[in-house]
Amino acid sequence: MKKFFIVAVLFFIISNNSFAQEVQVVQEEINLAEQSQPVPTVVDKSVEKAAEKVVEKMTIPQDSSLQAQVIADIPTLKKITLPQAIDYALKNNLNIRSTRMDIEKGKNDIKTAGRFQNPYVNLFMNGGKAAMDNPDNVGLIQPFEIGKRGPRKRLAKSNLELTKGNVALAEFYLRLDVRQAYVDLVAAKSILKILEGQKQLLERLVYVAQKKYEVGAAPEMDVIQTKMTLNLLVTQVNTARTQVDVARYNFNKVLDSMDFDTAEDYLPDQKDFIFLLTPKPQDRLPDFEKVANIAAAKRIDLKNAQQDIDVARKNLVVVARQRIPDIEIGGGMIAVPSSLATSRQNTNGYYIISNITNIPLFYQYTPEIKNAKIQVDQKELKYNSLRHAALLDLNSTYEEFLTAQTNINYYNDALLTEANQFLGMAKRSYEVGKTSINDLIFIQQSYKSIMMGYTNSLATYYGSWVDFLREVNDEEIKLDEK
Repeated sequence: MKKFFIVAVLFFIISNNSFAQEVQVVQEEINLAEQSQPVPTVVDKSVEKAAEKVVEKMTIPQDSSLQAQVIADIPTLKKITLPQAIDYALKNNLNIRSTRMDIEKGKNDIKTAGRFQNPYVNLFMNGGKAAMDNPDNVGLIQPFEIGKRGPRKRLAKSNLELTKGNVALAEFYLRLDVRQAYVDLVAAKSILKILEGQKQLLERLVYVAQKKYEVGAAPEMDVIQTKMTLNLLVTQVNTARTQVDVARYNFNKVLDSMDFDTAEDYLPDQKDFIFLLTPKPQDRLPDFEKVANIAAAKRIDLKNAQQDIDVARKNLVVVARQRIPDIEIGGGMIAVPSSLATSRQNTNGYYIISNITNIPLFYQYTPEIKNAKIQVDQKELKYNSLRHAALLDLNSTYEEFLTAQTNINYYNDALLTEANQFLGMAKRSYEVGKTSINDLIFIQQSYKSIMMGYTNSLATYYGSWVDFLREVNDEEIKLDEK
C-alpha cells in the first residue's frame, strides 16, 4: 500500500515535466514500428467486429455544451481575498444588518422602561335639585409607581448588554462561516483542476495508444482500456464542475451577493497558509490547559449565558415588585355657582386627593414570582451545561486539528520525500519499455486518488482550524513556531 501511494505521487511530480519525454519515447517506438514490417496478427473475425463495436460506442463524451451553459449562467465574477470577503460580509450580510438593529431597539426599550405614568384629568359636575350647594370640580391626577421603575430600567439595560453580546457572537460566527465557505470553494476548484489535468493526460494517452495500435505496436485492448478510463473521468469532471458552482453559490450566499469568486484557484501549499488566515502545519498549538483557559475567558456564548442569568435575576426583581401598591396624587379647583348656592353668591376653593391602587389583597403575583425563580434556575443550569459542552467540544476540535496537522506534515515531509527517491526508477523503467500501459493507467489512477486525498486533507486542515476557532472564540490566538 505504501508503494501504491509513492508511485501515485511520483506520477504527479513528473506529470508536467516528464510526460512529454515519455510521449516522445512512445512516438519513437511508433516511428520504428512504422519503418518495420510487423507480423500480421491472426484475430478471429467475430472478436474483431465485436471490438470495433466497443470502440465505436466508447467515444469520449463531449461536455463543451454543458460547460458553455454553466459559464453562461454565471455572471462576471470579481476575485476577492479572504480578508476582503470577511469585511464585505460584515458590511453587507442582510442577517447581520438585521441583527444589529436589535441594539437600537434595546436602547429604546431602556427609555420605555424608564417612563413615568401619564396623568389624567378628573371632572365632576352636579345637576338638578341635588346640585344645590354641591360644588363642581376639575383636577389633575398623577399615578406613581413605587419601587418598579428602577428595576425595570436595570432589566432593560441588562437585556441591552445581552443583545450586544448576541450581535458580537453573530458577527463572529459570520466571519467563521465566510472562512469555511471560502475554503470549501477553493477546495472544490482544486479538485476540479486535478481532474481536468488528468483528463488532458488521458486524452493524450488515448491518442498515443491509438497510434501505437495503428502501427501494430500495441493491442487494441490498450485503446479500449484507455477510453474506458477517460470516459469515467469525464463524468467525474462534470460532477466536480457542478460542485464548484454549488460551493460558489454557497460562498456568495454568505456574503449576500452574486458577484464574487475566491482569489485562489487552488488550496495554498505549506508556504502560503497565511493567505487563508491559517497557521502553518509546522506551528505548534499551546497545551490544552492553556487553550481551555483562553476559551473560558474569550468565549462569547459563555459570556452571553452569564448575562442571560443576570437578565433572569433582574426579571425576578421586576416581577416581585408587582406586589408593591401604587399611589395616585391629585388636586384641582372646586366651585359652587351663585345660581346653585342658597346664599346666591359664588363660592370657590380647591381640593387634594390621594389613592392607593393595586393593593395585592386578592392576588399576590405568586405564580409569576415562582416562574421567574424557575427561569433563574434554568439559566444557571443552561450555563453550566454550556460550559461542560464547550470544554468537550474544544477538546474534540483541538485533537482534530492536531490530527489534521499530522496528516498534512506526513504528506509534505514523508510521502512526497520518499516519492522523489523512487522517481528515477519509475521514469527509467517506462523509457526502456518495461512499463506497460496498464501500469501507466494504474499510476494515473493512483495519482488522482492521492492528489484528491491530499487536497481533501488540506481542506480538512483549513476546516479544522475554523472549527477550533469557533470553540476557542479567539481569532488572534498565537501558535508557537518551530
